[in-house]
Amino acid sequence: MTVVMEKPERTGAEEPAAPARSVRRVGRPVLVAAILAGWLVLFAVLRGRQTLSLAAADLTDLHRWFNDVNDSIGANRDSNPLFLYFFNEIRLVIDTLVTFVQELISQPSADRPLPQIGWLGVVGIAGYVSWAVGNWRVALLAVAGFTFLGLQGLWQESMDTLALTLSAVLVALLFAIPLGVWAGLSDRVNRIVTPFLDFMQTMPTFVYLAPLTLFFLIGGASATIATVIYAAPPAIRITAHAIRSVPETTVEAAESLGATRRQALLKVLLPMSKRTVVMGVNQSIMAALAMVTIAALIDAPGLGKTVVQALQSLDVGTAFNAGLSIVVLAIVLDRVTTAASVREETARRSKGRFRTWRRPLLGAGAVIAVVLAYLSHTYVWAAEFPGEGSVGSSVASAADTTTTWVQDNLSGLTNAVRDALTNGLLNPFQSLLTDSPWWLVGAVLIALGTVLGGRRAGVTTAVCVGLLVGTGLWSDAMTTLASTLVATVLVMLFGVVVGVWMGRSALVDRLIRPTLDAAQVMPPFVYLVPFLALFGATRFTAIVAAVVYAAPVAIKIIADGVRNVPATTVEAATAAGCNTWQLITKVQLPMARGALTLATNQGLIYVLSMVVVGGLVGAGALGYDVVAGFSQGQLYGKGLAAGLAIVLLGVMFDRITQAAARRAGA
Repeated sequence: MTVVMEKPERTGAEEPAAPARSVRRVGRPVLVAAILAGWLVLFAVLRGRQTLSLAAADLTDLHRWFNDVNDSIGANRDSNPLFLYFFNEIRLVIDTLVTFVQELISQPSADRPLPQIGWLGVVGIAGYVSWAVGNWRVALLAVAGFTFLGLQGLWQESMDTLALTLSAVLVALLFAIPLGVWAGLSDRVNRIVTPFLDFMQTMPTFVYLAPLTLFFLIGGASATIATVIYAAPPAIRITAHAIRSVPETTVEAAESLGATRRQALLKVLLPMSKRTVVMGVNQSIMAALAMVTIAALIDAPGLGKTVVQALQSLDVGTAFNAGLSIVVLAIVLDRVTTAASVREETARRSKGRFRTWRRPLLGAGAVIAVVLAYLSHTYVWAAEFPGEGSVGSSVASAADTTTTWVQDNLSGLTNAVRDALTNGLLNPFQSLLTDSPWWLVGAVLIALGTVLGGRRAGVTTAVCVGLLVGTGLWSDAMTTLASTLVATVLVMLFGVVVGVWMGRSALVDRLIRPTLDAAQVMPPFVYLVPFLALFGATRFTAIVAAVVYAAPVAIKIIADGVRNVPATTVEAATAAGCNTWQLITKVQLPMARGALTLATNQGLIYVLSMVVVGGLVGAGALGYDVVAGFSQGQLYGKGLAAGLAIVLLGVMFDRITQAAARRAGA
């Protein structure tokens, strides 16, 4: 008994000696602050030393080696067996497919001065397909949208873009859907495929272009292959998710009734996951359209080429008109595929109304579409879009007039905003990154990666830093890094404000979310045009466009994170006397820190993609290096190295923020 009585007394006596327990581990925010403070001190001492700067026309040994490889491949392209029997054959097949679709709807063929199907037939087929897979409202939208493309005077350019998009999506889905099904059925395949998909979706669109031109030359084939690679991951990932989301009990019930694995797949898994798979097709089409427009940099025909030429000549009116056409085409394709994914559910809600008449009406619609296609094949008036694109001329003229008015009347305001952010935030941060010794910045990045993401993220960062030094473009990479981080900070500030507002109010969410969905449909090129009019050709233009481009995804993630905070927790905090500000800052945001970190991850990737595209409007750095590599043969190797540097930045950002998100959610 004495021992039993003494034990609690001894424990109680030892509890006050808690100083040993009160020594807590230093928190991550303190470590981050210490790293940044040490960086600032060393920057003040070592500024301007060992910065690894490189002039725009200078090349490193790596760049020259890339140039030599490019020259060697060009010289041996018609004799090397690898090209003769592999790369050239792939290019020939893709080229044949693209040429066939172009001759069908956009380009004259060898024996005809016009495409096989003219504008009237294309509009009729688009309306019919939209009605067949969706509903009559979507069909009207498709007809109106395609007609508007012609009224803008950009019918052939729009059809070229559509031809490349459809060709790329067709090829992508041929292997993406089966691979997605396989990944959905097999855990091992899913584990193998996922890192590759993460890597492919991390890379900005620019990066795909340079390596592919090395093997497939500049032109429609390279553009289509790049688009296939970029558009496939969403379909693979979403298809795998759809298969895995089918309840196991349903599959077990089918197997207990004697269904084989193939029957279970064809009769149960695929039918039950059809809606989600169609959503994957939708995402692939949107990705393909975004990539096709950017592929104009490697001579892909279509609206993207019009936008690129207009941006390079600072012709805002033409760029705006072509950008508007891209948006219209994107909206039509998005609405059609979205309606296709929910058609059966909508039909069930209609309680049988019109369902009896649907098949006869579809038959009659098919006849009308065939007649319109025949007329457009036979008669010039139905093949060539009538008029001279007066609407497009009016749109371009209005855009130019608005640009001139803005520059004359708002230049004081826009210049003040640009100069304030540039001089107050961007220039100091860029100077910190580019004027610090390379090894100091590398050490800071590795330390931050380790603190925020853990040991593996630190190792990944160390590898990426070493390879960035090896590219010979350290200074340009740091300039791009500065623009990316500044834009991401602005994205997160905007995302937190609007995301919390949406997460706390269902009405606000219903009002704002459609706008965010529409913003995510637009390809990156389109965002540059209005800000080029406002701020001119500067790196600030690219940063603002990147903020607007990346904000929707960050806002939606944060809104969902705030909304998912348990209502009981919010009610308990309210009952304890928390006001609105305390509720947001002490309860909802801390409990949604996983969503905040994920939003930072996605914001960084989207911003990096857009900042690089901004090389077309004066952003400089890696984006300019890539563009210059396409246009100047002697800089091809430097452009290829710049693409590699962009990949390394993207991988580093992605690994650190994803690891931080996992730690925040743990």
